[in-house]
Amino acid sequence: MQALISVSDKTGIVEFARALQALGCKLLSTGGTAKLLQDAGLPVTEVAEHTGFPEMLDGRVKTLHPVIHGGLLARRDLPEHIEALRTHGIAAIDVLVVNLYPFEATVAKAGCTLADAIENIDIGGPAMVRSAAKNWNDVAVLTDASQYAGVLEELQREGAVGRATRFALAVAAFNR
Repeated sequence: MQALISVSDKTGIVEFARALQALGCKLLSTGGTAKLLQDAGLPVTEVAEHTGFPEMLDGRVKTLHPVIHGGLLARRDLPEHIEALRTHGIAAIDVLVVNLYPFEATVAKAGCTLADAIENIDIGGPAMVRSAAKNWNDVAVLTDASQYAGVLEELQREGAVGRATRFALAVAAFNR
């Protein structure tokens, strides 16, 4: 199992990632989230290392890469998708944990500048969330810290995130 974790709100993420890792999950992450997890002693592969392509444009481009979206979108029930992953050296991503930049909160602040607002427009996060939610049959997409406990309990009890839970998570993701 492989999880990609990239969160703006880091509430509970270290504990959740630690529990995923204890279940044998490989952790991928970006920027500040990766640093937080590494500082907590967790083994994390940074997305730039995973894709072989560095973050660029002051962090504006981190996860917009075929290795990420291929890993999220590949249907595990289609042999041609599995073959494409193998051919291109792409590992499937089974769990996506993303919460978006706080755009609404940023623009609601007195004195918010246009530059502040622009830098809080999330592009990669929503793209990953939509990719994972589109492929809900194979990927669990968590978009809020309130979802961590239930998913973790199910993983510990069942060894996987069930179909009904993945569907509910996808619905929640599309309603973000």
